Amino acid sequence: MKPGFVVWLTGLPGSGKTTIALRLEPELRKQGGPVEVLDGDEIRQNLSKGLGFSREDRETHLKRVTYVAKLLSRNGVAVIAALISPYRSIRDYARNETTNFLEVYVKCSVETCARRDPKGLYKKASSGQITDLTGPQDVYEEPTEPDLVVDTEKLTVEECVTAIQNKLVNLGLI
Repeated sequence: MKPGFVVWLTGLPGSGKTTIALRLEPELRKQGGPVEVLDGDEIRQNLSKGLGFSREDRETHLKRVTYVAKLLSRNGVAVIAALISPYRSIRDYARNETTNFLEVYVKCSVETCARRDPKGLYKKASSGQITDLTGPQDVYEEPTEPDLVVDTEKLTVEECVTAIQNKLVNLGLI
């Protein structure tokens, strides 16, 4: 059985995490092993329903995702976790709890994310409907030593996916 691994995509809302995850998934499936995408919004609806966006609730949510990623990856699954995960401490926790962990910083400026605004979050934040949006209103601690940076203002989605695949090949994971 091939070893499982966790590709942890972190970045601001609207930076491209989910888009990259959904393009990476079929590419990893071509390698022949099982693949699961753990998308922050989807997991929040099913595993963390009722949690808010306080630091404590965000950490609880991310620890739950880490636990699921750990179970899947130790059983040979390639896990793609697409989560804002705004705190370095929780990303370090995920790294320490799992094996074959690849932290990918999906880099993008707040201004570009606000222009993209695929879910209308930045608009809601600017009108006061949301008061805790990561980036403009709440802290996002940029990774200081990610395993890989993909800048979605400079790279296409395909280039980001290729960079992640190349890193996984270099690590001997695919």
